[in-house]
Amino acid sequence: MRIGAALARAEAAGRATDRNLAPDAWPPADAADTGRFPEIDCIRPLLSADVLATAGQRAAALGVGADRVLIASGALDEETYLRALAERLGVAFEPLDGISRALCPIDDQRLIESAAAGLLPLAIDDELYLVVAPRGIAARRIIAMIEDTPARARRFRFTSAERLNRFVLRYAGTALTARASERLQQTWPMLSAAPPRWRGNIVAAAVLGLSTLAAAVVAPATSALVFEVMLAAVFLAWLGLRLTGVFVGSHARDSSPRLPDDGLPVYTVIAALYREASSVDGLLSAIERLDYPAEKLDVIIAVEADDRETRAALAARRSRIPIVVIPVPPTGPRTKPKALNVALPFARGTFTVVYDAEDRPQPDQLRRALQAFHAGGDDLACVQARLCIDNTADSWLARLYTAEYAGQFDVFLPGLTALRLPLPLGGSSNHFHTATLREVGGWDPYNVTEDADLGMRLARFGYRSGMIDSTTYEEAPARFGPWLRQRTRWFKGWIQTWLVHMRQPRRLLRDLGLPGFLSFQLIVGGNVLAALVHPLFLAGMVYSIASGAPMWRDDSATVAILAALYGTTVVIGYLTSAFLGWLGLLRRGLLSTAWALLFTPVHWLLLSLAAWRALCQFMIAPYAWEKTEHGLAKHSRLAANMTRSLLELERYLSKLKQAGDLPALADDATDSAADRRRHEIVRRFAKMASAKQRDNGYISTR
Repeated sequence: MRIGAALARAEAAGRATDRNLAPDAWPPADAADTGRFPEIDCIRPLLSADVLATAGQRAAALGVGADRVLIASGALDEETYLRALAERLGVAFEPLDGISRALCPIDDQRLIESAAAGLLPLAIDDELYLVVAPRGIAARRIIAMIEDTPARARRFRFTSAERLNRFVLRYAGTALTARASERLQQTWPMLSAAPPRWRGNIVAAAVLGLSTLAAAVVAPATSALVFEVMLAAVFLAWLGLRLTGVFVGSHARDSSPRLPDDGLPVYTVIAALYREASSVDGLLSAIERLDYPAEKLDVIIAVEADDRETRAALAARRSRIPIVVIPVPPTGPRTKPKALNVALPFARGTFTVVYDAEDRPQPDQLRRALQAFHAGGDDLACVQARLCIDNTADSWLARLYTAEYAGQFDVFLPGLTALRLPLPLGGSSNHFHTATLREVGGWDPYNVTEDADLGMRLARFGYRSGMIDSTTYEEAPARFGPWLRQRTRWFKGWIQTWLVHMRQPRRLLRDLGLPGFLSFQLIVGGNVLAALVHPLFLAGMVYSIASGAPMWRDDSATVAILAALYGTTVVIGYLTSAFLGWLGLLRRGLLSTAWALLFTPVHWLLLSLAAWRALCQFMIAPYAWEKTEHGLAKHSRLAANMTRSLLELERYLSKLKQAGDLPALADDATDSAADRRRHEIVRRFAKMASAKQRDNGYISTR
């Protein structure tokens, strides 16, 4: 092979790929082509005229190729279509199985990016070829190009997206893992929680600790008093900020018009799974229910390479929409953010959303996110959907979780959004501009609350995050053990986030401005501090009331002040948390759960336990990821609501039938088998619902 001359041309072509050869940059097909859909002429002998006509109508309505409609619907698979198209155009189909790395004249980083672009240059026998995995209306454009200049056919080769992904993972898997694990650390080291950068934080903490100890030795009573007053001030300021949502948060639904289907962009959905075989079916069912054209969905499931059970469950599940499964190599930090970073280069969508294994988003969520982006301006980089607990009836702990989430996502975070303050993102249902997400470095693979960190990093880059009025339902840990492990990880991540962004306080102040800087201290640092000091204030209040003297001193002049301070801080803390939870439950229509707020003092003590456990774990295992187990819920509000709706529908149809306004639901002589099966499903749901245990609007899932 003589590839010397081709290498120079290929390198130049590789650099120009995104600019000149990306599908969106190819010349548009003729207007007549959009009516006759030449991209499916090659398969007309394989499918009926009705199927092809329907595909053409849907393609015109969506602004995509008719081939994408047929593939997304399952009428034919992508490789069958591409082989037929290649044969018709005289273009080779390239399986890529026997192609060596040396024939691809681009570096590993550009090879990684070729998966999302759908383009791969190959230099073979001194000739440069372009391997294309067509998307959108790319097939139609290539047909137009070849019909205009037939000699171009020999420079193209077709392959499927699956084969292109396998090629990239085979030859650039190591580079992909390194990029996912180290890119943020290499690009912006001061914004990464990676190991080498903790030295400055440790020194600062040591200096602060020694200074505090010296003050306590020189003037113990005064130092203790000043310290306690300062802690109380921070604590009360944190509570005050949490109440902002009561006064400035908006709960009004977005009234923007529904976006037309032909104007919808490709939307990437990413979920990172590990030991989640039991959650695969529910997650994919929820994604399938999204009100978004399947032809414009780019679903990526990132699974740890050694997680055989989950990968087997994905392989066995017949999805109604195409999905891409990306194996995550078990090297580097084994965290969710690293898995998301592995998936991100494969994302083709203009926008990207992240879901967890147990998530059940409302079907309208992607469209509502797009409406928010269109109305929000260029600086709106992320929108957060509201999260709500689905298995509330499982335990008193799950009920408290429900109230806490209601206060957080229906009261507090909308208030921060209204004040245009930095938003600590939740770990799920974050919708991003994909280009902006890549610009800021993706997720920090070493931060165990990558969501809160990313929200602050976006703010430091000059971008805003907002809220949308669409809900994702989640499963909460209903037992103490899983709850404690999850909360420990959250507190540990908030400690990481605060330390990372406080490495350069003056730079942080400049990036966020004074309001953003102060809110960061209260939201991230104050959240941890409040949990850590709460037992101290509670102990001080109990001791002062019981003994008539403040702890650690016998100076009676400070008794009244400190007793009032302890009592005020603790009581206001309880009342504020309970009120936020109550208001959130009111907005959610879940006030029947409000009795659980009586356990707020117990909840705070549990949070304190998790915070102290997190602090200890941060010292010895800062990057350990304590996974939250899913699929353990005993009750489901969503299932109950679905069953209730089916029962109401059957009662309504029965009334119509009795009034003679509706034909018989199941007439063996006239109804088709499919119709009879559909009616039987309704009756089966009704029978099942009558036998299930009811608990405040819930049904058991077991």
